[in-house]
Amino acid sequence: MTMPSSSAPPPRRITSRLRVWLVRLALVAVTIVVTLIVGGGFDARRRHPELKPWHRLVPSAEPTAADLSETATLEDYLRREAAVFDQVHRDIEVPLAEADKTPANRFNAQGVSSPARLPHDYNRTFELAPTTVRGGALLIHGLTDSPYSMRALAERLTSTGFYTLSLRMPGHGGVPGGLTRATWEDWMAAVRLGVRHVRGRIGPGLPLLMVGYSNGGALAVKYTLDLIDGQTGPRPDRLVLLSPMMGVTPFARLSSVIGALAPIPYFDRAAWLDVLPEYNPFKFNSFPANAARQTYDLTNAIAAEIDRHRGDGRLSGLPPILTFQSLVDATVSTEAVVHTLYSALPRNGSELVMFDLNRSAHLDPFIRPSDLALLATLFDRHASRDYTLTVLRNVSEETLDIAEWQITAGTTTIEKRPLGLAWPADVFSLSHIAMPFPPDDPVYGASVARTPSGPIRLGLLAPRGERSVLTVPVDTLMRVSYNPFFGYLSDRTVAWAVASQSSREQSERVP
Repeated sequence: MTMPSSSAPPPRRITSRLRVWLVRLALVAVTIVVTLIVGGGFDARRRHPELKPWHRLVPSAEPTAADLSETATLEDYLRREAAVFDQVHRDIEVPLAEADKTPANRFNAQGVSSPARLPHDYNRTFELAPTTVRGGALLIHGLTDSPYSMRALAERLTSTGFYTLSLRMPGHGGVPGGLTRATWEDWMAAVRLGVRHVRGRIGPGLPLLMVGYSNGGALAVKYTLDLIDGQTGPRPDRLVLLSPMMGVTPFARLSSVIGALAPIPYFDRAAWLDVLPEYNPFKFNSFPANAARQTYDLTNAIAAEIDRHRGDGRLSGLPPILTFQSLVDATVSTEAVVHTLYSALPRNGSELVMFDLNRSAHLDPFIRPSDLALLATLFDRHASRDYTLTVLRNVSEETLDIAEWQITAGTTTIEKRPLGLAWPADVFSLSHIAMPFPPDDPVYGASVARTPSGPIRLGLLAPRGERSVLTVPVDTLMRVSYNPFFGYLSDRTVAWAVASQSSREQSERVP
């Protein structure tokens, strides 16, 4: 009989030691969390200016997912939306303090940033209907954004016979404080209502398109994935995504931890990642921690669904997707668009259109190596893919002229086609915020003259001068705010919509 070694500790001693180490690890974890919360609270108080009334107001009529049942209608939604804007007018705009009546405050009705400078307040939901309806499209704006970002595409689609609904997402358009409470489930409920309305408006026999920008792109993808999971609702024939939010930084998850002290008045600024002057008439500049957390949760939910259905083969139920994405994007992850979404798609006619850098600017030595490596991976001649890849890039590094560099699905051959387009000499790349705006956009464009009665012209700003003078970061104002290739983007979108109409007609003719 073998006797146990005298050097082995008794089982109870092992359990006791394990318990001690677990307690120590728990204390370390608690200490780290508390340090993050307290440190973040003090840091937010130091970095951010005092909150304004528009940061504190959460409109009481803002609809939530619980309010948007399957029986809710667009008319119900618009009534609540009107109540939101009535409250903003009553509680913010009318009693606006004299100190806040600056020309660049969007809540100053007399200022250049007032949405009233345009004939229609595009912070609200709007519909456009052609004389003869040939299809329908739901357009979904991005985070901190408004339906204004969908205006140009909505007008173009309507001119081709598509009824369009540009739907304001809950928490947007009114005051940035609305985003301190809104959730991605609220946005999804609004999207489902919008799709139902568009399908009901155009009838069962016409093509249905979903167009999503940034966070709106994520919501459009989530909607189609939910249909695969058994969620009821009309099925879109095709999707168009502009800079879709398929991935965000992990820091977004920590934002809600850092904001844990926000209910304490002394630390109320901890609820915000950015607190900036609200000079943009159709987009919030201030950014609450809750909004970051919602995008993190939404993109994680999408990635989980894609992974699950990638394994069971049910992604074949997705409609064809056309995506426009800049190689460099400071807001969303281009790599996630490629690897999380497109690498998982079946061969269903989807296409990824990538806007490269302006190579004639010769800034490659200053570009992140990871961005340059991503494009090299996409152009790997030994890797075929199930989607068509189209890259808009310089014909050569010595010219501003660009061409399509295209690899059709299932092939590795690059075909080049001149477009007759060129980079503006002073632009080295697109930006996330520029994607849906044409050069002649009255707010974000750069090719329309400034007029005394018109809105602020953010696209014309290119400030150079002394530092610490402006009330907003210079790099924010210098960020390109319009898409010099919007004509190409809108032409491709219209062609995609027309193709959806042809595909539906052909499927109906099949016995």
